Amino acid sequence: MCGAVTWSSAGPVTRRLSCHCDDCQKATSSPFTTFVGLAPDTVTWTGDINHFESSPDSHRGFCPECGTRLYFRSAKWPGEIHIHAATLNEQADYAPDAHVKLEDGVAWLRLSDDIPKHQSFQATPKTGLSEG
Repeated sequence: MCGAVTWSSAGPVTRRLSCHCDDCQKATSSPFTTFVGLAPDTVTWTGDINHFESSPDSHRGFCPECGTRLYFRSAKWPGEIHIHAATLNEQADYAPDAHVKLEDGVAWLRLSDDIPKHQSFQATPKTGLSEG
């Protein structure tokens, strides 16, 4: 929002999703959050980022100047970083291709789009990790 942190990536998008889980709702004060999934080693950041461990082995990054949420990363998906789609410069070029964790979704939200809707995660997380 303030421009103190920017990112770029030349890598392929691994996931385009809107997550309705309880953690995303709490972290963003919103009924869901839309992400761009990328391989972490394809992302270049400029500026300082504050990191918060929102649950064991899961981190959320945000701008220390304005507080804009930047990403979610978890050991449950070791090959991905989920960057908030709202941070894209060209948001009009982006569209999610799935809704996930609708089992946690707020009751009053009615989704009328035609993209797939999953009660749990679209991709199974790694097991054996601490649950948050």
